[in-house]
Amino acid sequence: MKKFMMAALGGTVAGVIATTQIAAPLLAQESAKTENVYEQLDLFGDIFERIRAQYVEEVDSADLIEAAINGMLTSLDPHSSYLSPKDAVKMREQTRGEFGGLGIEVTQEEGFVKVVSPIDGTPAAEAGIQAGDFITHVNDESLLGLALDDAVEMMRGPVGSEIIIRVVREGEDEPFDVSIIRDTIELTVVRSRTEGDTVVLRLSTFNEQTYPKMKEAIEEQVAALGGIDNVNGFVVDLRNNPGGLLNQAIAVSDAFLEEGEIVSTRGRELADGDRTNATPGDLAQEKPIVVLINGGSASASEIVAGALQDHRRAIVIGTKSFGKGSVQTVMPLRGNGAMRLTTARYYTPSGRSIQALGVSPDIIVEQPLPRVDDDADNEADQRPSRSEANLRGSLNNDSLTDDQVKQILEDRAKAEKAAELREDDYQLAYAIDILKGLSALGPRD
Repeated sequence: MKKFMMAALGGTVAGVIATTQIAAPLLAQESAKTENVYEQLDLFGDIFERIRAQYVEEVDSADLIEAAINGMLTSLDPHSSYLSPKDAVKMREQTRGEFGGLGIEVTQEEGFVKVVSPIDGTPAAEAGIQAGDFITHVNDESLLGLALDDAVEMMRGPVGSEIIIRVVREGEDEPFDVSIIRDTIELTVVRSRTEGDTVVLRLSTFNEQTYPKMKEAIEEQVAALGGIDNVNGFVVDLRNNPGGLLNQAIAVSDAFLEEGEIVSTRGRELADGDRTNATPGDLAQEKPIVVLINGGSASASEIVAGALQDHRRAIVIGTKSFGKGSVQTVMPLRGNGAMRLTTARYYTPSGRSIQALGVSPDIIVEQPLPRVDDDADNEADQRPSRSEANLRGSLNNDSLTDDQVKQILEDRAKAEKAAELREDDYQLAYAIDILKGLSALGPRD
């Protein structure tokens, strides 16, 4: 028994010695890291004082510190940044749906300002700015090397004033200038209409108004068609929607899902992760849905498209989305400023991250460039079509009643109207055709 106790005691002593031997180097490493951090902070303080004392011109200490903070954040990724008190106010205005500027969502790519998307009905959209455009100059001043917030500040100005931006666009041989008149941007976050028996919902951004306005639009358009039984499906148009509030993306996704995961976020620590599930209730009442996306669909738009795609609740049509799969948290700071920091990545219900990859459509449909027809084509289009009914002496169709003939002519007029839509918006017309096809198949058991 004594031998056993001695052996046990010996094991304990050996364990203590082993633990001490392992822990000591770890503690030493941690202590070295802490000392290194303090050395770097001392270096920062030294540089700060030398600039204040010896720089060729007198500098403002607050400006220096703000620039240092912003440089630290922007070195992390394109979406982390410092918001001055003025910028923080503007950001809050934007999430409420009204702000001043050109009407473009931008990011930074390899030092250049890149347009994520123009916003519907804004000066930039009306001037022809496109998703994927690079802005290199503002009023002949180069943006290269500027922080994104500084570049954005250069594009801001009094309402009604003119700004000339230089644009580099894929497919164009040379950069070109675009003149834009600044205006107050009042976002119409949801536009809706009917095309035949289809309800078309255009979501331009995700702010505090998006879900309630969409719900209201669905109710109005369904009523206009005489009830849900007369609706063949819904098109949710997210093209050039740059995203916005995560909670609104969740609400819009939940509007069409009865159950299951909508999105999950995973931060640096496992405890920081979160999952959001749908609640019962489908505003579309199980009618088919087509979601339209393109390269300007980013962030919150991709959450909605990915969730509905993974649950097979919608067919996604268009081109690959932008690929912003990260979550930014806005943290208030002293002095009324704020810090926008990337704190997590988000994942679609199937567990895929779209960061840098984007959402791939189920059916890829490019938007054709405007076609310039030659005179011969125009003449051919204007010639009246010939059919059996045009032939002299052709037999009448006596098997149909007047009401049946009227219905056929009404259906034909709808089809012709849909064909005209292909000239204006081929992707939307394709989406509506898909819904017509699904409706013709009837409900599945």
